[in-house]
Amino acid sequence: MLNYRQFYIILVISIFYGVTISDKMDNFDIQILSRLLNNCRESDRQIGIELGMSGGAVNSRIRKMQKLEIIEKFVVKVEPPVLGYGVLYFVISGENMKEVLEQVSLVGEPHFVAPCVGGITVCSIIVKENLEQKIELAKKLMKDFKVLSIFEAENPGFKTNLTKTDLQILDELIKDPREKIETLAKNTRMSTKTITRCIDKLQKNEGIQFTTVYDPKKIKKFIPYAIITWIEGDLKETLERMNKEFSNAYLQIPFIAKNQIVLFLYSNNIYKIDELTQKVRNLKNIKSADLFIPKKISFYDNWIKKTIIDFKKSSKLHLTYQTN
Repeated sequence: MLNYRQFYIILVISIFYGVTISDKMDNFDIQILSRLLNNCRESDRQIGIELGMSGGAVNSRIRKMQKLEIIEKFVVKVEPPVLGYGVLYFVISGENMKEVLEQVSLVGEPHFVAPCVGGITVCSIIVKENLEQKIELAKKLMKDFKVLSIFEAENPGFKTNLTKTDLQILDELIKDPREKIETLAKNTRMSTKTITRCIDKLQKNEGIQFTTVYDPKKIKKFIPYAIITWIEGDLKETLERMNKEFSNAYLQIPFIAKNQIVLFLYSNNIYKIDELTQKVRNLKNIKSADLFIPKKISFYDNWIKKTIIDFKKSSKLHLTYQTN
């Protein structure tokens, strides 16, 4: 049994490092997770400054979330058009991850898979060409599932001009998106100045995100969810209105395409989720909005690794794609 002095020491250490006795997440934890989802390369010290705590307290809370397997891993998420590919999205009635992966792999390379509450799975695949043909092929091949929707997101207009140096550094960052600049320089035999300049370039690219994979089911007290909206009208005006109305509930910054805005939010109340979803549907320029509550989120990067390997064999210095 702890005596008073021992308990006092543990309590002081817990307060100093931001460790809670309970395994449940609190408001600081969810805010730290939110910042890691938006940019996992942001330093513990900078996150602490934003939240009014020490970098040590932030680091301790991150380690706690990793120990509890709330944070599964850090990843570099690359939107397929950045590397010249198209992407098809599926909404499927069914949630067996293995079977879903087997079916979508018949049509293209898996990009992400997210089984959701209600027996629905949202997923996407990478396709190189003939998207309309791939949609028809998917309808024929994915006969083991009821396909509720298949669509190609309109081209978001990403412009990139990645060099072999950029891709070599990206290849290292895929292994560990939070790797220190000095270690990256050593592994690639490049200068820290080159590494810093490249990472800055990658972070400014709207199609590349340094983010985090987390387990929604292990976030006790909070419910992460997504609202996928289809826009008819001025997208910029609609996004500004959404930011004004709902930014307090954002878990991640919205994902934007030419005719879509995907909101990533969190709440501690299922009824508030329904209420906010209805508010989104009632906004000007919203053609439709669908609510999804994920149970698991998986990203796949084999297609990125293959692209990098292929490009290394090329005589070109730049991998240039411009999508309009």
